[in-house]
Amino acid sequence: MRIQIAIFCLMLAVSCKNTTRMNNHFSAYPRVRQAYAEKIEIIQSLLSDKNIDTSSLHLFIRAFKSGQSLEVWGKNTSDDKYQLLNTYEICKSSGGLGPKRKEGDRQVPEGFYFIDRFNPKSSYHLSLGLNYPNASDKILGDPKAPGTHIFIHGDCKSVGCLAMTDDKIKEIYLLAEFAKRAGQDKIPVHIFPFEMTDENIQKGNNTYRDFWRDLKEGYDYFENNQQVPAIRVNEKGRYVG
Repeated sequence: MRIQIAIFCLMLAVSCKNTTRMNNHFSAYPRVRQAYAEKIEIIQSLLSDKNIDTSSLHLFIRAFKSGQSLEVWGKNTSDDKYQLLNTYEICKSSGGLGPKRKEGDRQVPEGFYFIDRFNPKSSYHLSLGLNYPNASDKILGDPKAPGTHIFIHGDCKSVGCLAMTDDKIKEIYLLAEFAKRAGQDKIPVHIFPFEMTDENIQKGNNTYRDFWRDLKEGYDYFENNQQVPAIRVNEKGRYVG
């Protein structure tokens, strides 16, 4: 019994030491440190339920403007398929269905993006920047002012961004931070107007149907395989697989 107690105490001490070390690892910025303190148990639970380790986490984020939902998917680096970790309600987004094409149109973009910057001192608590405008947007959008600075962020205010509330962005940011530290340079973010069914596309605005059909190919690939498709942009700005 004494040996068992000693082993338990040793394991507990190692766990506490590792937790302290990890907390220090995230301590460069107060808001990230706060997110870690408040959300690490939730994050560990989300990942352990799927047998995913923080040290090998890869993320995929998928958002739907109609329905106002943002999905976070994860996998181990060595895994083939992503698993759904959580679905978050988007607190606020601006504009309507259809892609962003011009600075000031208040539209949330639609298309295939990735997180290209982390802002731990955002005016909206914490924020994850997207690589908007991407290659497609630069061809199809306004040639002089297609718009910039699109984020997934905290608070509940939006001018073309996805506002998640300060509480939810802590979890999303922390998951993205773990993925970055695990070596994922580009966290893919796919933004759709709605679930990309033929019926929804047919009911939508005629102006965007060809564009939405291009998005549907990437959507369908992930739906069928739980793998992020390889997407490229042709000379006309269209997404092709």
